Amino acid sequence: MSTASITNHQLPITKKIALYLPLTKPSQSGLLLATGVAGYMSAHTPPSLPLLLVMCASLFLAIGGSTILNMWYDHDIDAKMRRTQKRPNASGELTRAEIFRGGMIASVLGIGWAVAIHPLYGFVVFLGWFFDVVVYTLWLKRRTCWSIVWGGISGAMPILAGRVLAVGEVEIIGLLLAASVLFWIPTHTLTFSIKFFDDYNAARVPTFPSTYGFETTRAIIALSSIIAAASIGTASVMIGVQAGVLRLLIVLSSGLLLLSFATIFRPSERVNFSLFKYASLYMLAAMILLSV
Repeated sequence: MSTASITNHQLPITKKIALYLPLTKPSQSGLLLATGVAGYMSAHTPPSLPLLLVMCASLFLAIGGSTILNMWYDHDIDAKMRRTQKRPNASGELTRAEIFRGGMIASVLGIGWAVAIHPLYGFVVFLGWFFDVVVYTLWLKRRTCWSIVWGGISGAMPILAGRVLAVGEVEIIGLLLAASVLFWIPTHTLTFSIKFFDDYNAARVPTFPSTYGFETTRAIIALSSIIAAASIGTASVMIGVQAGVLRLLIVLSSGLLLLSFATIFRPSERVNFSLFKYASLYMLAAMILLSV
């Protein structure tokens, strides 16, 4: 038995539970949760605080559960990549069995709670989990760089789920909001795959840069940014956001587009890193604006 395994069994239960937190990717899960809140708040109906709180709890469990299961399956990939080698799944601080059980418990609780809150809302939450765990992670991630499209669909489900819970149906505004996240995700993930190109190659994970080259990848980033900005702008107009909020969204979208085109015409590690960081801030700011 390894030293890590012995130490793991000796840990107090509270510290062992704390090891699951980095497996949920808190910043990523928090951003997806923010999109769910924005989807709910985008409906101009008086928000119910108790409903909003249980939505957040169920959504976080489902998102966190799917992410933990990603870590369970990708333990070998994470062990090969320098930026992920210290994660509990790669370091052995948690066993694979423990990670799987934790991911499944969180997933079942989150999806089950979501269905109990509202069946259609629960179905959308389940779709997000299914596309993330089954389609993206188990089936496609190690086979094709196009797996990010299906991963993007998963990432688009929280905002659609929030909108569905608020209005009781899947309608055009919810789909436009989902599209804005779906096409924002390549801006984030593709810049990430450029930045950590060597890591992904070492782990033999197919990416757009390794399959189609950096130039094509940058063009896709710019195109997806345009579609994301157009989707969120159209949805905002249909929602009827105030003129001041709409102008601010336009300014934020302009920054995203400028950085995206800069990666094409003036590519550099600094520009790529700036776009990677700005893309996350852009989505968070956009969700806050839609919520207020």
